[in-house]
Amino acid sequence: MFQVRIHGRGGQGVVTAAEMLSVAAFDEGRHAQAFPSFGSERTGAPVVAFCRISDREIRLREPIMEPDAIIIQDPTLLHQVDVFAGLKKDGYILINTSKTFDQLGLGDFVRECRPERLCTVPAMELALNHVGRPVPNVPLLGGFAAVAGVLQLESVIKAIKERFSGKVAEGNVAAAREAYAIVKAEMEEAMNHA
Repeated sequence: MFQVRIHGRGGQGVVTAAEMLSVAAFDEGRHAQAFPSFGSERTGAPVVAFCRISDREIRLREPIMEPDAIIIQDPTLLHQVDVFAGLKKDGYILINTSKTFDQLGLGDFVRECRPERLCTVPAMELALNHVGRPVPNVPLLGGFAAVAGVLQLESVIKAIKERFSGKVAEGNVAAAREAYAIVKAEMEEAMNHA
């Protein structure tokens, strides 16, 4: 079973991101589960959502305490909330930012991590460019497909098209594809320097 925890703020599409990951997994014929955890349900408040993907039925119902991957939709949470709590040693980290892990003050924390599993993508910028709204969730799904390799990009795109329509769907698909390409290039660079 592959477990993903998504951190963001209310209004950033955190819950929608987890739901779309689960839909992409279903489209691949796998079992999936997505659910949120709210502290307070107001815009801007920290929000966490969870997604489990498995080839077998999922019986667990509790929050994910030891994720295989963490997606951080809002980098301001990095020093406010323990977003990395329980992350497996060889886990994946994807952060919505154009900064490096060192620039974010995380250099020492990630020193022992596998560099090709640590990626950033300017998801907010991609969303603004392609959709016209600062909602980073969909570009991050494209980036997640690249970094974790658990889901195919085409399954993510199918989930996007099931969720959105018209120009919003087209823009989100373009943003997801661009994020996928950015993360793939980042991973290749990390592996070449390793």
